[in-house]
Amino acid sequence: MTPRSLILAVESSCDETAIAVVEDGSRILANVVASQVAMHAASGGIVPEVAARAHLRWIVPVFDEAWAAAGATWDDISAVAVTEGPGLAGSLLVGINFAKTLAYVHGKPLVPINHLEGHLYAAWLADETREVAEPIFPLVALIVSGGHTFLVEMRDHLQYRLLGETVDDAAGEAFDKVGRLLGLPYPGGPAIMAAAAEATRHDVVFPRAWLGDTFDFSFSGLKTAARRTIATETDGHGTAIGESALTADRVAELADGFQESVVDVLVTKALRAARQIGAKSVVLGGGVAANRVLRDRLAAGARGAGIPLVVPRPALCTDNGAMIGAAGARRWAAGSRAGLDLDARPSLPLARR
Repeated sequence: MTPRSLILAVESSCDETAIAVVEDGSRILANVVASQVAMHAASGGIVPEVAARAHLRWIVPVFDEAWAAAGATWDDISAVAVTEGPGLAGSLLVGINFAKTLAYVHGKPLVPINHLEGHLYAAWLADETREVAEPIFPLVALIVSGGHTFLVEMRDHLQYRLLGETVDDAAGEAFDKVGRLLGLPYPGGPAIMAAAAEATRHDVVFPRAWLGDTFDFSFSGLKTAARRTIATETDGHGTAIGESALTADRVAELADGFQESVVDVLVTKALRAARQIGAKSVVLGGGVAANRVLRDRLAAGARGAGIPLVVPRPALCTDNGAMIGAAGARRWAAGSRAGLDLDARPSLPLARR
């Protein structure tokens, strides 16, 4: 990488409109996010068309705020990086077209970024609130979000080998759906974590899908088991947000049992993968990485195995522009470029086996 490079990064893959300016792939000069969580809470999930229209509403104000905070000029900007996928097609297109316009008007290279790579490279962002060491290769990265759950091996920058992925539902999706069944607000991940923290009994045990000795994940069976348990205990009622027929204590116990099942599988497989490839560090990323139980359990396991864990602070785990800027700096230095015909790739993979 060059001694100094400023990347303007645009992220709009799902329900956050985010723009950042990142220096040298690690230092955040500006990172502004407009969240749509409150907008989608009433429906208990993301409505793609509503999300796309909200991006149209917020992308210019978000850019204006980020640009003012960065204190940069266009002469300082090396490239414009933008998420091309995976994600919601309509949402992606808003960010892509905005980034294309900026790149064209100001004569800057356009760098396409995989959203999942962004989550991974959040681990290289400097954190002024605490000391965080950079990941060491070879490493195993566990990325857990609303739409994705997978393990990859990295032997060097921009080099990935897929170790395992979800064969059905992502962990974050399961959190959202089970949270709704428990009558908890959207998004389900933070709500389940908060409810589980109030549990005084920890005797609810939900199934774990180990899938043999593979590193793949499956959460659909767990989700079904939770649905059946809740239906049995509520006589089929209590599935509307805020209208649970369960007592608060029972919601806490069920939330705790569900969370334990998800965390147990994620941590066990990540640590086994790290041992198998001889990893010198483990990276945790994605929105579900904001879950304190997952972070603490994986940190304890990694520490016991003598392997350092690198995990961004919670605000850098959820979708944001800085992570796209961090990945964008690496891709720009490697010569990655896109033309003005860049299109959304909703199913773009990060790596293959």
